[in-house]
Amino acid sequence: MSHQIITDQQEFEDLCDRLHASGQVAFDTEFVSEFTFRPRLCLLQFGTSEEKVAVDPFQLTDLTPWWEIMADEQTEVIIHGGREEILFCWHAIGKKPQNLIDVQIVQGLLSRGFPLSHSALVQKVVRKKVHGKETRTDWSKRPLTTKQINYAIEDVVHLIDIAEKQKVRLKKAKRTTWADEECRQFVDGLVETQKLRGEAWQRLPKISRLHRKEMAIARELFLWRERQAEELDKPVRSLLRDDLLVDLAHRQPQSESELLSSRDMQRSGYRRHIPQILEVIREAREIPESEWPKPDDEQQSRLKNEEHVLGKLLAIALANQCAELDLSPSLLATASDLRDFVRWYQTKDNGDRPKLATGWRYEISGQILEDLLDGKVSLRVSDPESDHPLIFERVTDSTPV
Repeated sequence: MSHQIITDQQEFEDLCDRLHASGQVAFDTEFVSEFTFRPRLCLLQFGTSEEKVAVDPFQLTDLTPWWEIMADEQTEVIIHGGREEILFCWHAIGKKPQNLIDVQIVQGLLSRGFPLSHSALVQKVVRKKVHGKETRTDWSKRPLTTKQINYAIEDVVHLIDIAEKQKVRLKKAKRTTWADEECRQFVDGLVETQKLRGEAWQRLPKISRLHRKEMAIARELFLWRERQAEELDKPVRSLLRDDLLVDLAHRQPQSESELLSSRDMQRSGYRRHIPQILEVIREAREIPESEWPKPDDEQQSRLKNEEHVLGKLLAIALANQCAELDLSPSLLATASDLRDFVRWYQTKDNGDRPKLATGWRYEISGQILEDLLDGKVSLRVSDPESDHPLIFERVTDSTPV
């Protein structure tokens, strides 16, 4: 079956009127991310109960009418693994989606399968087969073939049906508020990460091995790279890879020959930025010690070791609990989430509570995690053949140690 593709601005605006009136829209995009600072939007796909259609952004002058709909509270927007779709909206109009359902996330609240691909989710929920993602397609090339357009639109064909079936199961399992909360946190987390891009240098590989002055140089190189990549509309890695950035911060080269002694710095894409890189390093070396990043003190290092060990213990408990609840462990908590919970509980920090200490996560697991850390409950193997072989037992004075 051939589907329509819109290439006219007025037709697009008429479509947006229909999308807004429908109140419920399945949405997906195709983009290319290899060659630009941010992914380049190449196609938008929309689905309602009445129509399925693609929109060619290369032929339009303004996509704002859709982004405003995506950011309003009235229109329910249904996506699958929609990280980029959310960010397209945020970068376009500075607003985030307000009424968004990510069926991939919701499925993780209804089963231990997370994250499921689009084709796997369609097969699991509505028992239909789809082609799967066109991972080899260059969506920026024109003209698009009828086959490509049909494949792209297929990504929204089943989303509304999936969402409706999931709503029934969520209500039955009393997890509707979980899904609302989780989808909202997904959106908020992505937007917050964009706002804090300037602090992402702290997650560079092996950054913790650097001394304070070296960290200051790495920070300045990172910020320069962000500014330059955005200005040139190039991927950050095309200017300077993460590992090379950290290496340069450690070695602090002061001449071109010293800089080029780093393996892989001879690449032409890097060489053209050598004067700027050397200038950034020179200026960063002059930063006063009072402005260097603060290292972890000994107590913090000790706490991190404890967090790692205790986090692993809590992970075992949560995995068992997720099996009982038919819930995805990776959606409930990452290893980092568990360490954050341990740190919060040990320090009794009254600031922002970690993810596991709020909302539906705390509702189903908070008390057992606190009791484990307090030594009020113990774990033992109950049934080695079971999906959830552990049992929690409250510790009493007569409980053998």
